Amino acid sequence: MRAAVYRGRGDIRIEEIAEPVPLSDELLIRVTAVGICGTDGHEYTHGPFQFAVPSRSGWGPAGALVPGHEFSGVVVGMGKDVTGFGEGDLVASASGVACGECRWCQRGRTNLCLRYETVGLQRHGGLAQFCVVPAVSCAVVDPTILTPDAAALGQPMAIAVHAVSRGEPTAGMEVLVIGAGGIGAFLVFALAQSGARVSVIEADASRRELALGLGATLAVPPAPPETLRASSGEGHAPELVYEVTGNPGGLALALGSLGRGTRLVVVGLQGTPAELDLRMLSIREAELIGTNAVVAADDLPRALQLLGRRTGSWADVAPVALALDDLVDQGIRPLASGTSTRVKTLVDPWAPATRRTQL
Repeated sequence: MRAAVYRGRGDIRIEEIAEPVPLSDELLIRVTAVGICGTDGHEYTHGPFQFAVPSRSGWGPAGALVPGHEFSGVVVGMGKDVTGFGEGDLVASASGVACGECRWCQRGRTNLCLRYETVGLQRHGGLAQFCVVPAVSCAVVDPTILTPDAAALGQPMAIAVHAVSRGEPTAGMEVLVIGAGGIGAFLVFALAQSGARVSVIEADASRRELALGLGATLAVPPAPPETLRASSGEGHAPELVYEVTGNPGGLALALGSLGRGTRLVVVGLQGTPAELDLRMLSIREAELIGTNAVVAADDLPRALQLLGRRTGSWADVAPVALALDDLVDQGIRPLASGTSTRVKTLVDPWAPATRRTQL
């Protein structure tokens, strides 16, 4: 089969590799679409950091990693212990792999598993024509509600769903989202669907427009917090803030937006430690909350439901599916350099040429 193979910094090759065989608890998936994200671009340019090279999987090329942690596909085989799935099922993968035995798994917080791994980061992933993945990290997709391309958006939407759960928004709550990119866009939609009033700070004009289309009531360029409050017609700080950019400027805006009782959920991963005024945090009784990955059993089914709720298409988020041969030049490099005009880029491992998505 054909696959994208990461062998080190700046080195992704399209190669012929052996088709994987599922273990007793795994599904063999014929991949229909796979998304790439900022992590893939960063690892290509600066890694390997999160990418495990060699992969921890027992299949695939030695001394390398097949990336791809956002994917959908059709079940074409399964291990002897798998239940709840059948050949021909369309499935989406959350990609997180938990041990099921440690204290965090026993508490249902599988994303904090002491032996947590991610398909496409530590194990061979979905940027291939076939992939094996533990069945417990997948969910069956109703093909009458979501297309295979739309199902590939399940994992990033699940990241957003988990972040929403950490912030605990309520209907009518004033929520600020800083950054409306690959995860931020899904977060805006999920928050709006919860009934929250969502304002967005985003530097890119096209992404501000997209945020409004996803349910935000206000979308403005970066500005001091008091300017945002004046723009919104509200004189008070937001009750809940999500920082999604992962850059120091976004974090500074988020911290400057904290008012009395505000909760700040940090979604974007900061590259360096940041200073924090703990006195201010205490006096305002503000809360600082982290969020990481997904709880597959809870977040992925909810994410698929949300994807099916949007009226119209998700093509404004993911307009094209690249052929594997176009992955690096048209996908990874523009993503890494910040020049990509797409919020989300999909890849079709079977397509002979880049195509429009069917969403």
